[in-house]
Amino acid sequence: MTWQMAQRAQRLNPSTIREILKLTERPGIISLAGGLPAAETFPVEAMAQATARVLRDAPREALQYAASEGYGPLREWVAQELAGQGLRVQAAQVLITTGSQQGLDLVGKVLIDPGSEVAVEQPTYLGALQAFAPYEAQFLPLEGDDEGPLPQALRAAGRARFAYLLPNFQNPSGRCIPLQRRLALAEAAASAGLPLVEDNPYGDLWYDEAPPQPLAAAAGDQAVYLGSFSKVLAPGLRLGYVVAPAVLYPKLLQAKQAADLHTPSFNQRVVHEVVREGFLHQHVPTIRSRYRAQRDAMDAALRRWLPAGCHWVRPGGGMFFWVTLPAGLDATALLPEAVAAGVAYVPGAAFYSAQARAHTLRLSFVTVDVARIEEGVRLLGGVLQRALGGAPSASGSAGSAGAA
Repeated sequence: MTWQMAQRAQRLNPSTIREILKLTERPGIISLAGGLPAAETFPVEAMAQATARVLRDAPREALQYAASEGYGPLREWVAQELAGQGLRVQAAQVLITTGSQQGLDLVGKVLIDPGSEVAVEQPTYLGALQAFAPYEAQFLPLEGDDEGPLPQALRAAGRARFAYLLPNFQNPSGRCIPLQRRLALAEAAASAGLPLVEDNPYGDLWYDEAPPQPLAAAAGDQAVYLGSFSKVLAPGLRLGYVVAPAVLYPKLLQAKQAADLHTPSFNQRVVHEVVREGFLHQHVPTIRSRYRAQRDAMDAALRRWLPAGCHWVRPGGGMFFWVTLPAGLDATALLPEAVAAGVAYVPGAAFYSAQARAHTLRLSFVTVDVARIEEGVRLLGGVLQRALGGAPSASGSAGSAGAA
């Protein structure tokens, strides 16, 4: 007997990040690679208390099959929270998903035919490329600048099924699209008849100022909006949501029913019990304070240890620094040397749908304490200095690399 795989199986690829994380399991490796929230931020006590209340008040309901749309009170909570951000959302538009990653898969399943074009930023979230690729999407790179995709690029992409955008502290670049650009993008998409899929896992993790209102607030029924509880509560809950216009919602719901019937109802009830009285409004600022200090520590370490010719912009939120290396360096080729030296990162090439830039890399600052951030960047600086043919220097010259 020979197993014959579907053609789409050939388009399934391992996650570059997950493969790199295996390397970081070696003792002594300082991992600046994974985009994992700091476990110290998980609200263990609040979760324990909420779990006890759910098992006391509605144990059988919580452990039973439930509606595919999601737990009604949690859907109401999501709609109310998003209304505070300028979105006109009804609970009937909210679909609770098993992590926002499932939301991406559902969008791909419902909207992409073989050969359909999907417009994406350069770089963009690797998980989205992985979610859309099995449906045989053809990726259409969007030209952009430091403020995000250019409006004219969206106008030119009108033939695409949709444009996938991460306006808030994008993974991997950390870039946040300013308000005027968002409004221009929404207008350009509307004029081109181009639907938008807005992914917002990092919007609550701002360190200098809150991001502008979502793109979906201006785009209305022309947009699908994805959110997540992973970064503000705990990723192990696998809880996210999709907000979709009425014309699209039933098919997303049917796709979810075919995938897993419903997101675990127990998890949904526990999370609602945690958040319903405003817990996140007290909890998330503590996460911001912690991550802000780590962000500033990494920025200072990059200035101190990276060689001349390295460039980055200090992110205003999120979890990542995006570093451009001097021309001629290949971050993928240098990774084994970095791991041998005791530090790991994610090469930037994996985040491009086309014309990958080999001299880029992503660094995460949220799961490593300040002292290890300093040591990890020092080790990385040494690897880069050697690759450039120079000796490591404690003074560095990255002050000219420009962190804004």
